[in-house]
Amino acid sequence: MAFKEHLRDGGVRWRLFGRLRGAAYLFIFQFIFLNQAEAQIRYSIPEEMKKGSLVGNVAQDLGLDLKRLRSGRARIVTGESIHYTELKTDKGTLVVNERIDREQLCGDVTPCSFTFEILLEKPMELHPVTIEVLDINDNVPTFQNSHLKFEISESAVLGSRFVLESADDADVGQNGLQNYILTPNDNFVLKQHVNPDGSKYAEMVLQKPLDREEQPRLSLKLLAVDGGNPQRSGTVNIDVNILDANDNAPVFNQTLYKATVIENAPKGAHIVTVNASDVDSGSNGKIGYAFSKSKAGIADLFNIDEATGRIYVAREIDFEKDKKFEFRVEAKDQGGLTDSSKVEIEVIDVNDNAPVISVMSFTSPVSEDSPAGTTIGIINAKDIDSGENGQVRCTIEGNVPFKIKSNVRNYYALITDAALDREHLSECNITVIASDTGSPPLSTKRTFYLKVSDVNDNPPVFPHVSYSAFITENNSPGVSVLSVNAKDPDENQNARVSYILEDCEIGGSPVSVYVSVNAESGVIHAVRSFDYEQIKQLVFTVKAQDGGSPPLNSNVTVNIMIQDQNDNPPQVLYPVQTGGSLVAEMVPRSADVSYLVTKVVAVDVDSGQNAWLSYKLQKATDRALFEVGLQNGEIRTIRQVTDKDAVKQRLTVIVEDNGQPSRSATVIVNVAVADSFPEVLSEFTDFTHDKEYNDNLTFYLVLALAVVSFLFITCLVVIISVKIYRWRQSRIMFHSNLPVIPYYPPRYSDTLGTGTLQHVYNYEVCRTTDSRKSDCKFGTAGSQNVLIMDPSATGTMQRIQSEKSILDEPDSPLEVSQTL
Repeated sequence: MAFKEHLRDGGVRWRLFGRLRGAAYLFIFQFIFLNQAEAQIRYSIPEEMKKGSLVGNVAQDLGLDLKRLRSGRARIVTGESIHYTELKTDKGTLVVNERIDREQLCGDVTPCSFTFEILLEKPMELHPVTIEVLDINDNVPTFQNSHLKFEISESAVLGSRFVLESADDADVGQNGLQNYILTPNDNFVLKQHVNPDGSKYAEMVLQKPLDREEQPRLSLKLLAVDGGNPQRSGTVNIDVNILDANDNAPVFNQTLYKATVIENAPKGAHIVTVNASDVDSGSNGKIGYAFSKSKAGIADLFNIDEATGRIYVAREIDFEKDKKFEFRVEAKDQGGLTDSSKVEIEVIDVNDNAPVISVMSFTSPVSEDSPAGTTIGIINAKDIDSGENGQVRCTIEGNVPFKIKSNVRNYYALITDAALDREHLSECNITVIASDTGSPPLSTKRTFYLKVSDVNDNPPVFPHVSYSAFITENNSPGVSVLSVNAKDPDENQNARVSYILEDCEIGGSPVSVYVSVNAESGVIHAVRSFDYEQIKQLVFTVKAQDGGSPPLNSNVTVNIMIQDQNDNPPQVLYPVQTGGSLVAEMVPRSADVSYLVTKVVAVDVDSGQNAWLSYKLQKATDRALFEVGLQNGEIRTIRQVTDKDAVKQRLTVIVEDNGQPSRSATVIVNVAVADSFPEVLSEFTDFTHDKEYNDNLTFYLVLALAVVSFLFITCLVVIISVKIYRWRQSRIMFHSNLPVIPYYPPRYSDTLGTGTLQHVYNYEVCRTTDSRKSDCKFGTAGSQNVLIMDPSATGTMQRIQSEKSILDEPDSPLEVSQTL
């Protein structure tokens, strides 16, 4: 039968639970405290249950549903390496996982139990569970030796006692050793005794004197039986050799010896000395000491000096295994008489075990936005020492934003002590120190590596409040102007920065018409060529946006200043250059030195030194009469005007800026040196012809050069062709028998002499003095030198022999052609 005990509000209720396999019984004892965080359950099961056998329904006993077990990741946590039980979260039951041997688990300790915890998360709950293992009669009482030998004097007095070897039964309680039985004989009876620890030992008591002459040897059997069902037993043979008379047995001066020994005491350390005396003399009074056979294993831990009775350490003693030793010591004389005394040795614990840290759970990484007090791990710290040596406290080493908190005995929670910031602390080594309170204290360190995961809590940041750059006008479209760069202290996608051009208008046009920004690199490019005279500055905003969710951004102002380039020549505003009418400045003949004739006014749309203008007189009819102000463009007389000065004065003024390279403009200023307007009008009628002449002169020169070149090449080809033709004709005639008759082309007769090349030149020269135009043509052969004046012009005729006077005229070009 199985029983389940509930202690609630001080009341006790018992109810029938069910029958387990065969004869196995399961006792379930459950404590339910009025504490939401902890409920204790106690089960009782027999040892040697098969794997998978039911221990209890944890979900029902704790009042939890199966969903809570699964969502809370319910699991068994224990500091032991062997898991005797297993939690079935799908059924909420606790079953046997490993073979449970009570004797291996607890030895002779009773009751025998082991404890573990059931851990649930979200929220954290810890439920201690204690499993009591009930003993079954699975062990037989055994003796250490198969034969016991006694040598007893025949003079042994009645009532002499002979301690027998105790049998060991690993079972406990009713299944343990219950009784000794000695085979029937006439001389000895069996008396049984119980030690304070509950163990039993037996003595043979002499009830009838021994007679060696009648029976020198006795053979007996000792039977040890337990109280199990079915009952088990073990036997040992006892051989008794009867010696000659020894009247007195040794006697101990104490019936009980008590001593203490420190655990880990060195080998050979003295513990206690036992002492017995024998009133006999000679060999019958010589006493030897030995451990009695009542306790197995004592001889492995302790040694006794057979002659002196000194007991000392034979092997290292561990307090955590044995806290106290009880055994008997025999004093035996040479006649075989013995006495026994009890020895109790208490082991004193020393702090020789450091705490052990076990990790129940640990979470890494943890989000940087986790609030203070977030649990990141649960650890268990135990020390198997006792008393103060086994009391453990845990601390965290160093200055880290974490602390440790004790929830349940020996269990500690690692929690955050402050808000986390990944940008300042991306990863951390948390060192937990578990130390006991022994002297000297022992400690253990356990380091946990924690990584802090990122959240998008930082916008991109520009290193500058604003950016400024310069670009020269007339730039190439697509040229890089400057680069903006923003940093985001977040990581991964949250730190990926994209650059966006904010919408705005510059001069009525969208900013995207002027510049563009690379979304990845932040490089700003000029979309088109800039003109300083149209726009001098671009001010716009660039936004840096990260890739987080939701994205964060920041803005920066960009100022691009366009630099002027000397790309515009000066423009003359006065005097105005017209194509048809003639404008002239009048200077009276009475003008004195530095007389202001006029002022050349010019502007340059460039800026700075590109717009600084200077004025120079490039060409003048009379350079000694006028000068131009270098900075102001004023035309003034250098000397006094005289009657000899020509009425028509033509000045060419060049206006030049200060750029690199410089640009210039030319203006022609017509000046009339006269006192009356009619005089000026008659003199300036030819100005129009001069302008037309200048316009056509270049054209005719180029045309004449092209014609002469063409004719020269043509003549060269004709001459070569004629030479080849004549050479071929001469070859033909040389090889023929016909007479040679010379042939002369027309107009090739040698009438003018014997020269090798007889030519006739005809020249026709037409020239007018006022038009400054000359036409030279080839006429027909017939005359040697003829000069013909163009009938459309008026003037005097001059012969060709006066060629020098014509060529001396600076503005009279002469065109000559030559024909064979």
